[in-house]
Amino acid sequence: MNILFITVVDIESVTQRGIYTDLMREFRDRGQNVYIICPRERRYGKPTEYIEDHGIHVLKVRTGNIKQTNPIEKGISTILIESQFKNAIKKYFKDIRFDLVLYSTPPITFEKVVRFVKARDKCHTYLLLKDIFPQNAVDLGMIRKGSLLWRYFRNKEKRLYDISDFIGCMSSANVEYLLKHNPEINPQKVEVSPNCIKPRPLLHINKSNKEFRDKYGIPNDAVVFIYGGNLGKPQGIDFLLEVLDYIKNKENFFFLIVGSGTEYGRIETHLKQNKHKNVKLLSFLPKDSYDKILESCDVGLIFLDQRFTIPNIPSRLTSYMEAALPIAAATDVNTDLKDILIESGCGLWAKSGDIKGFINIIERLASDKSLRIQMGLNGRAYLEKYYTVSKQYDIIMSHFK
Repeated sequence: MNILFITVVDIESVTQRGIYTDLMREFRDRGQNVYIICPRERRYGKPTEYIEDHGIHVLKVRTGNIKQTNPIEKGISTILIESQFKNAIKKYFKDIRFDLVLYSTPPITFEKVVRFVKARDKCHTYLLLKDIFPQNAVDLGMIRKGSLLWRYFRNKEKRLYDISDFIGCMSSANVEYLLKHNPEINPQKVEVSPNCIKPRPLLHINKSNKEFRDKYGIPNDAVVFIYGGNLGKPQGIDFLLEVLDYIKNKENFFFLIVGSGTEYGRIETHLKQNKHKNVKLLSFLPKDSYDKILESCDVGLIFLDQRFTIPNIPSRLTSYMEAALPIAAATDVNTDLKDILIESGCGLWAKSGDIKGFINIIERLASDKSLRIQMGLNGRAYLEKYYTVSKQYDIIMSHFK
């Protein structure tokens, strides 16, 4: 089969590790012909380019800036990318007939691209639903429900669902939310297709890496809590800063924050002004470097804004599970992340905003090494059973045999 994957992720190489590149390599390794269309943002100053990368065809389309830019430019670029991708497909893929189109949210503005390919090639379509927009923006106070902008994006969202033959959601709560708020969707075409990766071998679970601790100024007896990934509005940064202030003078705690996003500067300023000594902030790192850091940490952290009404499952969950890290999570009450942590036995949960409740769970993890190790191994086992790209491939392709 000829498979087209449409994504807003800037894919430097298909060899890089991540939920999408891992899945595309799985499709390739299972005998499918894989084509990817992705953005090449204007900031890099490079033209559109069509290459073959390790047996996968990649079309990098010059677009406006989408990541790490102001909301106005991001909004304009997100709207324009639809026509840019459509024109690129007409030019570079005019002789290719696709059997299946895969695409993910965000963004929701691929509907016309998907519709064009589906009509031209009479192919199947599968949406990997990672984000429910515009409701997430409503939850965070960025868009007013009922406004002209909301109506525009809500219409795009509904049309994207309509053109999709199948919709893969990250969790059971995702499925329930989608069907409840979009009753016109046929339940038979909606299923759970979670964030998945191709796990690396688990080499060790000994976290006492002296070289790592010396490099970042971490005391030898401190328990290292890591928060890695996007540092933006959805992550509930206010609560993260409250937690950091609360543990400021606790010498047995060390927080390592690794990532990038709109709130990075705010976190950096807060740490400098309050003279935090047991917190280290690092900017975005390549995946391989980040993975090495994870291997030397003790606990993985997950934060989500308490205002969310949509069930989010952050992709960093699989990164922590892969590294056999126990998880301490503070989220809204609508996500079923709490249920996943309980079912897998891999972590502890508190409601975002409940500072005492969250401090209790991180103190419990800090004081009990055997609990940390057992929860970490539980998470790794759960990952290998449910969250591998091999499983996800089977879920998707079960519809097209």
